[in-house]
Amino acid sequence: MIDKIFMRPRKSYIEPGQLNFWTATINGWRHLMKHDAHKDIIIESLDYLSRNQLAAIYAFVIMPNHLHMIWRTLAMNGKETAQGSFLKYTAHRLLNMLRAEGLQHAFRVDAINKKHEIWQRDSLAVPIYTRAVAMQKLNYLHFNPLAPHWLLAEDPCDYKYSSALYYEKDIKNFSFLQDLWEVI
Repeated sequence: MIDKIFMRPRKSYIEPGQLNFWTATINGWRHLMKHDAHKDIIIESLDYLSRNQLAAIYAFVIMPNHLHMIWRTLAMNGKETAQGSFLKYTAHRLLNMLRAEGLQHAFRVDAINKKHEIWQRDSLAVPIYTRAVAMQKLNYLHFNPLAPHWLLAEDPCDYKYSSALYYEKDIKNFSFLQDLWEVI
């Protein structure tokens, strides 16, 4: 019994090659990604992962304090998982921008192994096995900017940092996007 407790995968565990709905949240739910320059770091990293065949990105939305994606990790990036690389790279880039703005203290932590923490630990990964679940997750992430507590857009296609335009109007505005319906 005790072995099963210690052997249980974390909620962030991603089986390589498995299609997942994945959520990563900014530490303390702070609205770090409300500025386009901060969101562009996320876009840059997704592009890198795709170009280097480390991950296939099918859908995404970048919100002020979290992001959702439907993706499949494909390979390790050296000794790191694709998601580990993504979180590490974006955290370093965001922290550098915060330092330049004099705002890094907001993400200071009292830890032995680090001074700052941008992303909350243990992001949520939910495997997607059916088209019905894929559709539910795709709609959820595309309609997230329209939620009453966000009001970031009136239509999913109006929100720039999302794959909605690709799925609703067949406009491929991000080179790294792949069609979800071709794989599930």
